[in-house]
Amino acid sequence: MSRGKKYEDIVAKVDKSMVYSIEEAVELIEQTKSAKFDESVDVAVKLGIDPRHADQQIRSAIVLPHGIGKDIKVLVFAKDEKLKEAEEAGADYAGLDEYVEKIGKENWLDFDVAIATPDVMSVVGKLGKILGPRGLMPSPKINTVTFDIDKVVRESKSGRIEFKNDKAGVIHAPIGKTSFGKEKIKDNLLTFIENLMKIKPSSSKGLYLRKVSISNTMGPGINIDNNDIREELKKFEVAA
Repeated sequence: MSRGKKYEDIVAKVDKSMVYSIEEAVELIEQTKSAKFDESVDVAVKLGIDPRHADQQIRSAIVLPHGIGKDIKVLVFAKDEKLKEAEEAGADYAGLDEYVEKIGKENWLDFDVAIATPDVMSVVGKLGKILGPRGLMPSPKINTVTFDIDKVVRESKSGRIEFKNDKAGVIHAPIGKTSFGKEKIKDNLLTFIENLMKIKPSSSKGLYLRKVSISNTMGPGINIDNNDIREELKKFEVAA
């Protein structure tokens, strides 16, 4: 595929053979934005895990301090008083049978996060083949099967992201928008990596954080120096 000169000029700003400090990487994020829309900033982390083993798989969720710059649509499967709690917390959709039917029959998926109370999971579980492959199935592992509907809905609306490793042991996640500016992107990135370090599986041996890169939606990957990440995390933890 041929690329335009504008794209080639942007790619030329990033040396693939280099690793950059976090400060340099977020600076390059601003320099490599090219789209007319507000591009997402994404992080990719290669972990020292063996995804073939269940006890080394990573699946979690975190609330980023500055959100991700996206309007998150939340669906809550609940009944009775928890239904009212979901609506008051700001859920975009709340109900049970009508949404189970709508998803099952119409393949309706106009939401970003699905949350369910434990007492309705026997009904919601029927949607596993539809929601599971899309990463939308409520799960206790990421606290989307819970009776604390108010808290999880509010977190989801304010920038809570869910993530899990792929078959190669890589985690991809959004950490903001190019319009956030350098400091907010840096804060979100360090918060994300700090969380990853805390949930390192005990059975994972050797180097855990193998490779970290960030990129704009339309831009090249920018590799970050692991040594700089460790130093920045020390300062980040003290500041927190």
